[in-house]
Amino acid sequence: MKIHQIRNATLIVTFGGSRFLVDPYLAEKDAYPGFEGTVNSEIRHPRVALSTPMETILDFDALILTHLHPDHFDEAAIKLLPRNKPVFVQDYSDARLIRAMGFTDVRPLGIETAFEGVTLSRTRGQHGSDQAYVYGAERLGNVMGVVFRAEGEKTLYLAGDTVWNAMVDTNLKMFRPDVIVLAAGDAQVPGLGSIIMGTADIKTVYDAAPGAQIIANHMETVNHCVLSRAELLSFAETNGMTERLSIPADEAVLEF
Repeated sequence: MKIHQIRNATLIVTFGGSRFLVDPYLAEKDAYPGFEGTVNSEIRHPRVALSTPMETILDFDALILTHLHPDHFDEAAIKLLPRNKPVFVQDYSDARLIRAMGFTDVRPLGIETAFEGVTLSRTRGQHGSDQAYVYGAERLGNVMGVVFRAEGEKTLYLAGDTVWNAMVDTNLKMFRPDVIVLAAGDAQVPGLGSIIMGTADIKTVYDAAPGAQIIANHMETVNHCVLSRAELLSFAETNGMTERLSIPADEAVLEF
């Protein structure tokens, strides 16, 4: 298994002999205004340039879209991505939208979906607290995570844009992943609070999965992510988490 951190939540996951492009967010630096109604909305995004060559990003076997927020699937990606590669999405609603963009092989993920010897499993998550969904369910929308399994590979759990909750706890107990990727930038929406994991949630996952290696991404790229890599590293050092927590810089490739 190789996990190539591209930028934000964008990854290239090499697993079971296939390359999966996850949540492509491919615009040039400062291409978009900050997300309206979020913290630091005056700051344009992406806040950092895309440093991976486009030919590397586009060299994939299948695309995974955990949800369709524009920091996971943006206008640049829509223009650049080939239309004939398999695209895995969370449900039939997202599938209809992606097909309408001209993508021809769109597949909603199920409990166990096979691809070239890899088993992909959709997991549930929630893009904010229960209270946040009372007031902002339409805005926050549905999201998924994905579990990757294949013969000879460790189990990978890509949690997606979720906070810690009973669904994440269930996923950890059900799949017992060896490697976990967390959206860890503590994105903030006034009135709704954190909509992805911050330090407390990351520590909870760390404690709940004592055998797993944890990777923190979705950091330092969009305007409303307030937790920096340096701050998370300091927290990890204080709490004795550095042995199993990786905080990769953009362009880093981790192997497991």
